[in-house]
Amino acid sequence: MSFDIRVSGRVKAVVDDTVPGLVSDLLASGVTAQDPTLWGPGAQDEASRRLGWVQAVSVSRPLVDEISALRDELTRKGLTRVVLAGMGGSSLAPEVIAGTAGVPLTVLDSTAPGEVLAAIEGDEAGGLAETVLVVSSKSGSTVETDAARRVFESAFRDIGADPAERIIVVTDPGSPLEASAKDAGYRVFTADPTVGGRYSALTAFGLVPAGLAGADLGELLDEADATLLEVAIDSPDNPALILAAAIAGGSPRRDKLGLVSDGTHIQGLPDWIEQLIAESTGKDGTGILPIVLLPVSPEIDTCPDDLQIVRLVDEANEFHLFDRHEGEILVSGSLGAQFVVWEYATAIAGRLLGIDPFDQPDVESAKAATRALLSAPPKPTPAAFSVDAVDVRVSDPALAASGTLEGTLDALWARLGPDGYVAIQAYVDRTRLPELAGLRELVAADAGRPTTFGWGPRFLHSTGQYHKGGPATGVFLQIVERADPDVQIPGLPFTFGRLIAAQAAGDAQVLADHGRPVVTLTLTDPAAEVLALFEAAQ
Repeated sequence: MSFDIRVSGRVKAVVDDTVPGLVSDLLASGVTAQDPTLWGPGAQDEASRRLGWVQAVSVSRPLVDEISALRDELTRKGLTRVVLAGMGGSSLAPEVIAGTAGVPLTVLDSTAPGEVLAAIEGDEAGGLAETVLVVSSKSGSTVETDAARRVFESAFRDIGADPAERIIVVTDPGSPLEASAKDAGYRVFTADPTVGGRYSALTAFGLVPAGLAGADLGELLDEADATLLEVAIDSPDNPALILAAAIAGGSPRRDKLGLVSDGTHIQGLPDWIEQLIAESTGKDGTGILPIVLLPVSPEIDTCPDDLQIVRLVDEANEFHLFDRHEGEILVSGSLGAQFVVWEYATAIAGRLLGIDPFDQPDVESAKAATRALLSAPPKPTPAAFSVDAVDVRVSDPALAASGTLEGTLDALWARLGPDGYVAIQAYVDRTRLPELAGLRELVAADAGRPTTFGWGPRFLHSTGQYHKGGPATGVFLQIVERADPDVQIPGLPFTFGRLIAAQAAGDAQVLADHGRPVVTLTLTDPAAEVLALFEAAQ
């Protein structure tokens, strides 16, 4: 078996109660047959255009040799460093594939000026002279990806290189990016337009960047292919049905999913699962909130009643694991199998939740707010107070009544209900400040509730949908920085610094409009001020 799942305790009772109904409703075979009626009349139109992922393995087979030949061609030209400009589903899957294969892939899914400069300047895999850029956007109009393409085009020309020899585009057929890329002479891969971005791991969006970086795509597709029969059969042993029931079944339902990598050989899979589940289910006031945890995270010990732990391991059937982690979901399998089973399970979970797992109705609101702020920049909002060079802004003046950083955070945690969660959103250069992710552990312990952490604007294409469309139980801590140095975006009337600031302010505005409490901390010198944040969070 290429995928194994083990459940125990309460979650086993939920699975035993839920799976027979999924089997009798022929959910597995229905998804495989691309039946758009499975999610109700309201979702039928969207589902009729979004089920192509069930055939991704066979559709993608011809790409393997094509990508391999292109990699050989690029290598002969000395282009051995691959940078991927993409967001959400266009970046998360290839990042996992490359990481698991142990091949270098530089992912640029940020508008932080420092990260943009770092991607241009190079790393241990090479410098700009050895770089090829993969521009990946399903819609062809993703603002972050377009900005990255523009700045790399300019950088290539500055070193006397022809962008047409250095830029490869992955997009949907008929997108504006396809037309402009062909006009510019770029190599273009078009993907199946009936596959949504977060379900596109085994399409050109996942395969082209990872394959050019050196991952074995044939092996990945073989792994996925070996799982297709298991997930297509209407059987109580179907791992996708068991997983769907475990994460979305039961009453009362646990609406938070703790994702723990515990010794698995697969690198970064929780981040991919996070986007798949959050964006697919977080809507209409319901959903499942995935939370990426460490094996030693506070939530593991406290185990709130509304949190279900999923432990990603290499051998789920090992008795010592099964015995030690009572009540958890233990999952193991090859990477290709993981992609297939989680996609099936998420779609079926949508059926259990009564939502359309293929749309993302609340993602556009933050984009619209960003565009408005860029076209007509408002006057800066004065800080509620400043301390240690950190400016504090709040959605509700009562949050800042203490006049201290510690008091403001305590006031934010006080808004948490018994089913609440904290979301930390860091719009900073993570290449320069990776340790900021450790704030999640401190906040989870201090607030006493499950806590998510997302790098902005990356998370806007992931948990951003859940935060606005899911249950109104979150409180939000934004961390932003003053861009220094900044980077101009060629051909556009704003810089990367202005863009990321508008993205942060726009999302904060939309969250506040939805009644979510937001505290925004602006750092002048992040490297120096992160210690104050860590102290305040304790």
